[in-house]
Amino acid sequence: MARIKAVLRRTATAPEEEVKQVDYEDLSINLTNYEMKVKGNTISTPPKELELIYHLASNPNRVFTRDQLLDEVWGFDYYGDSRTVDVHVKRLREKLENISPKWELKTVWGVGYKFETKD
Repeated sequence: MARIKAVLRRTATAPEEEVKQVDYEDLSINLTNYEMKVKGNTISTPPKELELIYHLASNPNRVFTRDQLLDEVWGFDYYGDSRTVDVHVKRLREKLENISPKWELKTVWGVGYKFETKD
């Protein structure tokens, strides 16, 4: 019985992993493959920038404070400055500037950042 179970384990197909991807007009962010495409072209993006834009884009129109983003993207044990988020957002804006009128990476003054979608 043990041999049969071992053979069945080896031949069983692994369950499909959930693909973490969000799509908007001219923007596709795939966290499973760590890939961001703008207008069909792959854009070189460091891992933390990609995780940040994925987190914001997967929660459209929701405002996040810098501290929330640090906890949720960098991790609870990150001891760096909260201005790290500002630097990453600035770099993302340079890559995503004027791509689509239907979405935008916005600053909510005095609060934080959001990925704003327009209907």
